[in-house]
Amino acid sequence: MNPLVEVEKLGQSIWYDNIRRLLIDNGDIAGKIANDDLRGITSNPTIFEKAIAGSTDYNDAMQKLIAAGKSVNDIYEALAIEDIQRAADLFTSVYQRTNKLDGYVSLEVSPLLARDTDGTVAEAKRLWAALDRPNVCIKIPATPEGIPAIRQAIAAGININVTMIFALENYEQVADAFISGLEDRDAAGLPVDHVASVASVFVSRIDSAIDAQLEARIRDAKDETEKASLSSLLGKAAIANAKIQYQRFKEIFASERFAKLKAKGAQVQRPLWASTGTKNPAYSDVLYVDSLIAADTVNTIPPATYTAFRDHGTVALTIETGLDQAKADLAKLAEIGISLEAVCQKLQDDGVKAFADSFDSLMQTIQSKQAAMTSGLADRMEASLGKA
Repeated sequence: MNPLVEVEKLGQSIWYDNIRRLLIDNGDIAGKIANDDLRGITSNPTIFEKAIAGSTDYNDAMQKLIAAGKSVNDIYEALAIEDIQRAADLFTSVYQRTNKLDGYVSLEVSPLLARDTDGTVAEAKRLWAALDRPNVCIKIPATPEGIPAIRQAIAAGININVTMIFALENYEQVADAFISGLEDRDAAGLPVDHVASVASVFVSRIDSAIDAQLEARIRDAKDETEKASLSSLLGKAAIANAKIQYQRFKEIFASERFAKLKAKGAQVQRPLWASTGTKNPAYSDVLYVDSLIAADTVNTIPPATYTAFRDHGTVALTIETGLDQAKADLAKLAEIGISLEAVCQKLQDDGVKAFADSFDSLMQTIQSKQAAMTSGLADRMEASLGKA
């Protein structure tokens, strides 16, 4: 029994949080679709930085683009767009078989535009046209400037993967932007039955941030009772936060407001659990997969966690269990002065910056490779490693 396949029977779709040209060329992605019922792929600037900077997969394509006189940004876009298009083509059968529910491959707008509404909308439209595939999603962060961009992009009929969601209030803003965008389309006499969206709620990073605060307090605790009380909250915030947001998702998309759109064929905007690799070795390596299984959700899983879940994941409708305890845990955090809202805001700010830094680093890497290839230095480099 393959847990990756079994979990689909409970209404959750598994996507892969990784892309690299080699995985397309060597049949790895196609194999996962055939054997694991893989239903989508997500990417981000950090993933592309690792793929392009950390491999030789792209050297031949880069040489051709350099010879054609392309700029550094043009080279990146050409490489990324080709990967996304080829991956989307692999998922065409999934897209058709699931009646457009799954089979999506995501590409992020430039993270340098995270604070620019008009720039994000223009970039989303440009990338959507360049990709020219019905089963791609454009990723837009849920920043204050991104929220109106999400609404405009949905109204334009673009599939959107909303990223960098941490806080409940931010999730509610995202859901409202999605529904408002569909309402704008409907008011303009345009169809709403083909516009897909997921709301990417980041998980493990919340535990990393809150656990750090709890551990500092545990070290300063004056008695064992206090230490035990604080210790009981370790590793609880992220899953509790996701459980509360899932309940809110069900309320919003069971509303009379959305029912009008649903009657015209609109899909719900499914929660997508992101950042589900376990960062703390003291926790189960499948904690953020096992604990977040629910109908009408997606989990985008990084490679190591994907392999681990396939090997020893547990399949059950877990997100609906322990809801009262989840609320109690979050209330207790507030009582001791740890603000989930403040943590979530900092994580979003830090995440946007991290993606921008990765993008800058990627541009520098391409520029360095461009210089090496142009000079011929790359062709002259050799390494003799003997028996190794």
